[in-house]
Amino acid sequence: MFTASPAIDADFAGTAPPLSQEAAFRDPRDELKRQSALARSLGSPFVSEVLAAADRQLSRAPRLEALIAAWPFDPATSALALRLNAGLHALARRGTFKDLSALYEERHGAFDRAVGEALEQGELTLLNWMSHPTQTNEVRRSSAFMAALSMLAHEHAMPFELLEVGASAGLNLLLDRYRHDLGGTLCGNPNSRLRLAPRWQGARPPQAAVDIISARGVDLRPLSLGDPHTRERLMSYIWPGDDARAECLRRAMMIARHAPPMVDQASAAPWLAERLAEPQSSGVMRVVQHSMVLQYLPDSELQALTVSMRKAGGHASPVRPLASIGLEWNAERTLVQLSMIRWAGRADDGCRTVLATCHPYGASIEWRGPASIVAAA
Repeated sequence: MFTASPAIDADFAGTAPPLSQEAAFRDPRDELKRQSALARSLGSPFVSEVLAAADRQLSRAPRLEALIAAWPFDPATSALALRLNAGLHALARRGTFKDLSALYEERHGAFDRAVGEALEQGELTLLNWMSHPTQTNEVRRSSAFMAALSMLAHEHAMPFELLEVGASAGLNLLLDRYRHDLGGTLCGNPNSRLRLAPRWQGARPPQAAVDIISARGVDLRPLSLGDPHTRERLMSYIWPGDDARAECLRRAMMIARHAPPMVDQASAAPWLAERLAEPQSSGVMRVVQHSMVLQYLPDSELQALTVSMRKAGGHASPVRPLASIGLEWNAERTLVQLSMIRWAGRADDGCRTVLATCHPYGASIEWRGPASIVAAA
């Protein structure tokens, strides 16, 4: 039996916001159907069929079904279905159940049979996976951050001190070590083994040198890429069949093993308050970034983060500017938006600007921010 999955942890504190009143009236088991439809719309019919089969066969795993039925958080924002999907993928990758592995290798299409057996016989492992929030470490999202940083570098002509909330394994802290093609604007390391070129719509962002002089992150449960089980776990969160996404993760993990990112283990709000209170060098821009993490934080922590940013923003100046860059779902969970708030002692300090809309995993970016000025031929 595969035992390299996360250890059972009954304490979900800090992994998701409390259950909303609206979500309280829904059966959490319906999230499997909803995510199945969403996976199909995002171009993964295989994951759609896996989740649909899991919904039909869930009664074969009574403890798992009971856990899902009594799920204490919003099923969508806490990624309930994606936790189960990752656990099934992990079982398939390790060959724990031959029929499940054959399904994932597309050697047959009996989803209910294979998924039902895995639910029944692999229930303990799947319970383990359900007790941990998803950890995609989607490095393609770093291209959205790089586009925003290129714009800031163009306007402020300063190096950056980068801070990331919810950094997990820290792969997006290494964004300057990747090569980015942002609609023709080239950024990052031109010789990098990881080359990211999201499908681009709209004008290309301004071209400017992005110089990151320090990068540090925080996570409640940071992941160590030196652990082979951690690397396998991250691969299990990649949707089966998405070879391009899996290859990006492999290459990013190789880069990180030679240049390990700095990720502290702590709660986000007190950690950020401490970092923002530290002296900021003149001529250096401090930037806080986060991607697809706010949905997991309780309201009290979100409010504390906002207070810390506003307080630090009140001390910002043209020579010590501050910015926040977020890649998060909008309130209706219909669009993923790249947004920015900045402070530099100006009249428009604290205003939120949407720079782009993005694919949830960074495969495409529709730029709405300032454009690069191309000289006439």
